[in-house]
Amino acid sequence: MSVKILTDSGCDLPKDIIYEYDIDVLPIIVIKDDEEYLDGVTIEPKELYDNMRAGQVYKTAQIPPKMFEEKFEEYAKKGENVIYIAFSSGLSSTYQTSVLVRDSLKEKYPDLNIDIVDSKSASVGFGLLVHKAAEMAKEGKSKEEILKMLDFYVQHIEHIFTVDNIEYLYRGGRVTRTQAFVGGLLNIKPILDIPRDGTLRPIEKVRGRKKVLAKMIELMKERAAKADLKNQIIGINHGDDIEGATKLKEMIQEEFGCSQFIINIVGCAIGAHSGPGTLSVFFLNKNFEG
Repeated sequence: MSVKILTDSGCDLPKDIIYEYDIDVLPIIVIKDDEEYLDGVTIEPKELYDNMRAGQVYKTAQIPPKMFEEKFEEYAKKGENVIYIAFSSGLSSTYQTSVLVRDSLKEKYPDLNIDIVDSKSASVGFGLLVHKAAEMAKEGKSKEEILKMLDFYVQHIEHIFTVDNIEYLYRGGRVTRTQAFVGGLLNIKPILDIPRDGTLRPIEKVRGRKKVLAKMIELMKERAAKADLKNQIIGINHGDDIEGATKLKEMIQEEFGCSQFIINIVGCAIGAHSGPGTLSVFFLNKNFEG
């Protein structure tokens, strides 16, 4: 029986990949001045970043239970075999909501066949899981094989990212007002990651953009010491900064010999908190031998 891959817009995959693999994507809610938008549907990243540069503040909200209920019922009525890969439970309650909705629907649809996976990941790091799952589904792999791969990816995916303006992290509650003020004065660029629990963690503070990129490459080298990066798909995304993403790609190619990349703009759900100028890289610290 074929497997359908469902995810949410926090995966930040390019639209051509979404279409190629027929991935079903639920939009996360983005809020501006009490007006709600659907990430990637009724608001696109470029509009969000332009408005943020002009001083507009955005908030986000999880996918509502009703949206999950309607989507899961649609699958139940079709008798489809589904894997829903969710945005990290350490950063959103979307995963927990989806589990509650699925479990409640099983009373009405006992044969509901939906497995839910907590990606413990965000953005294209999350997207790499979704992409691999959709690729395996298209190849006719079983649900058990796909779930085994996802478990491996959750344990071994690495996120390294930086923000251009620490003010946006302050607005999102990630740093204090004083830290944001001092960081702005000193041109300090924080480097963050997402550890195995799926939360957000600052790991370095670097002064200046050039040194940030060099440090990101250094961290990749440390974390991928037991991996063959050259034979991986490397994820890169950016907060409306394609020049920065291109520079990072070139540095990775030169250092590790990588040739396969997924590069995309950071979507509205994550960009609302990270802001313009964000740069991220995602990879496995151990190659998957599936």
